[in-house]
Amino acid sequence: MKSKKAIVLVSGGMDSCVTAAIAYQKYELIFLHANYHQRTEKRELKAFNDIADYYNVKKRITVDLGFLKQVGGSSLTDEKIKVEKAIQKITGIPSTYVPFRNANILSQAVSWAEVIGAEAVFIGAVEQDSPGYPDCRKVFYDAFNRVVQLGTKPETKIEIITPLIAMKKSEIVKLGTELNAPLHLSWSCYNNEDKACGECSSCVIRIKAFKEAEIKDTIEYVK
Repeated sequence: MKSKKAIVLVSGGMDSCVTAAIAYQKYELIFLHANYHQRTEKRELKAFNDIADYYNVKKRITVDLGFLKQVGGSSLTDEKIKVEKAIQKITGIPSTYVPFRNANILSQAVSWAEVIGAEAVFIGAVEQDSPGYPDCRKVFYDAFNRVVQLGTKPETKIEIITPLIAMKKSEIVKLGTELNAPLHLSWSCYNNEDKACGECSSCVIRIKAFKEAEIKDTIEYVK
């Protein structure tokens, strides 16, 4: 029985899956998942629960951030905005960016961590190989850690940990394989809930990562 607790933010994607595998080495795992009425909400929730079952996680919470759909401004929450197909070079912020999403999810996690005495909140943010999301940068998490220090009780010690922040996606696949992370249970597609589309930026980045890592991806793709 591990003495230290960590909340892991698990979207159900590849990065959060590997992040959970990393946290599992030292911490008792506690999982948090956010539904924000995104296109693939049901499939991501299934992946979350599948990964939680794999690690036998007893404490898990799903929070509803439905107001992010009400706010809109993202192709993941507004069906009137088309999800972009992957392109070689992304300039600016992609349509799949959900405004300030990670800050909202982190706030939920820190609240829970303070109550249950968790020492860490893990999030699978990746800066180098992600398509320009402002809330996936190291400087953002450095700043958020300062916010946690200032906004919680004096005796509270919670650290936001981003173990993948400087890694390439192919490196993440290799690490996940070494740690026996259940990558086959994860879901990355922005469009579909049955077979992954193979065309959105998330699918293409995943396909490229597995190819570069020379490891077989066992999920099914339309293309």
